[in-house]
Amino acid sequence: MTDTNGMLAGKAVMITGASSGIGEAAARLFASEGAAVLLMARREETLKQLAAEINASGGRAAVSVGDVAVAEDVQRAVDATREHFGALDAAFNNAGYAGTQMAPLHVLDQAVFDRTMDVNVRGTWNCLRSQIPVMLEAGKGAIVNTASTAAMVATGAPVPYVAAKHAVLGMTRAAAAEYAAHDIRINTLVVGTTRTEMISQAVEAHPELEQAFVARQMQKRMADPAEIAQAALWLCSDRASFSTGTALAVDGGLTSN
Repeated sequence: MTDTNGMLAGKAVMITGASSGIGEAAARLFASEGAAVLLMARREETLKQLAAEINASGGRAAVSVGDVAVAEDVQRAVDATREHFGALDAAFNNAGYAGTQMAPLHVLDQAVFDRTMDVNVRGTWNCLRSQIPVMLEAGKGAIVNTASTAAMVATGAPVPYVAAKHAVLGMTRAAAAEYAAHDIRINTLVVGTTRTEMISQAVEAHPELEQAFVARQMQKRMADPAEIAQAALWLCSDRASFSTGTALAVDGGLTSN
């Protein structure tokens, strides 16, 4: 059920990577907190099912199928948000890619590097390029980009992923500085290991990662996607009105060690 007095009541929010994991959890949470949500990912049927469930429960959701690495797909999603809901008040740029190949840099497939950079870096760039003009026109907005503890330290994840998430953090900080005077807040989440589809695939391929992923954390467990979504909710809401350029750690204490 949608809360008309919720943290995002009356706001239209675009969410990428919305077909599973953190993105799916955010879609459900944001809608329950009053937002109209535009769901973007590559898996059409999964998105349509999620949107149908949100709409059936009294929320508002629409779908735009696409790949964040393709600028035209992102622009289409931004346009769809305005067409369906009349505005783009906030965005959660959550789509990411790490791959399942765990190998040293010198033997890692070139295709892994290319896809990792395309989704995480080019994808975030494409989102900002299409979302910011709409928010400039409105005179305000909030954007949250999903980074990782790999944006802060060498976590043991493949080198391209660590490099890509460092880039997402840098892009967030630089963009926040450029647009703060326009009342556009741009923040990032430093996300710890979360039990998403991507992580589950990695653990299935390399079972030893189950313990390795949480070994450096203070809290010795993986996060539930809904826990990460709660942090994104706050940053997208007006309650975070004095937060921009921040790297909000939701990582079980890993980066505090």
